[in-house]
Amino acid sequence: MARHRQLWLLIAAAGCAVAAAFVYVAVTFSSRLQAADAAADHGFIGLRRPALEPFAQAVTHSVNAVPLVLIALVLVGIAVARRRYRVAAAVVVILVGANVTTQILKPVLAHARFGEWFGHAQIAAASWPSGHSTAAMAIALCAVLVAPARFRPAVAAVGAVFAVAIAYSLITLGWHWPADVLGGFLVAATWTLVAVAVLREADVRWAAGTGRGAVLRLRETLTPAAVAAAGALVVVLLVVLAKPRALDYMAAHPAALTGAFAIAALGTVLATGLTLVLRR
Repeated sequence: MARHRQLWLLIAAAGCAVAAAFVYVAVTFSSRLQAADAAADHGFIGLRRPALEPFAQAVTHSVNAVPLVLIALVLVGIAVARRRYRVAAAVVVILVGANVTTQILKPVLAHARFGEWFGHAQIAAASWPSGHSTAAMAIALCAVLVAPARFRPAVAAVGAVFAVAIAYSLITLGWHWPADVLGGFLVAATWTLVAVAVLREADVRWAAGTGRGAVLRLRETLTPAAVAAAGALVVVLLVVLAKPRALDYMAAHPAALTGAFAIAALGTVLATGLTLVLRR
């Protein structure tokens, strides 16, 4: 049974890799999907305001090289303090592997995409997958991995919000296309699932325990994500009540609304999904 779990984890990792490849192929070779990606980007760009720009930049810079290293040290330190040495090693592998993979893929898969609203300041051809999005999702998933079992659902919800906030900021600032963000999330998930499969296999062969802790009920696992989703919905409703024209903007930019939902849904599914994997 244990070996079957490892196999399913590897299959899930392969599924994430295939999904990432599909996203790239879709926006590279399908003019219709490339147009949808561009339309979604245009909708996000239209939300940019001078007052919000410093905040958006601060959010995105939180996963630059130096902060990323500091966050990695904190996560490794937590794992070591809990005597989960294999998990500490896995965090290093995930963060390094996912980010290096992204940096290799960017120039290899560079493909120019044009947005007329950018003028002469087009997004670089080597933008898929997004490095910031990869780093943000890798951090979120590693945080879930090192957290005590009872705290994982809450950590997953916070991590998903963190990753999605960075993704939205990147697109609104005009640094990346929505497809770049999805690709970055999936690269991070691929590395994480492979690492968890290896951890489980090591636990079977050399029983030192990976500290999976208490078994959580499904409701306990999903509640924080549901609360986060409900909170996001409340925020949207408050914005609509405060600015009724927001509904008109959404109606005029359905691709942006779809892209925003896809990014939030993927971020939530990946983070919460990892808590489900680690439940036992």
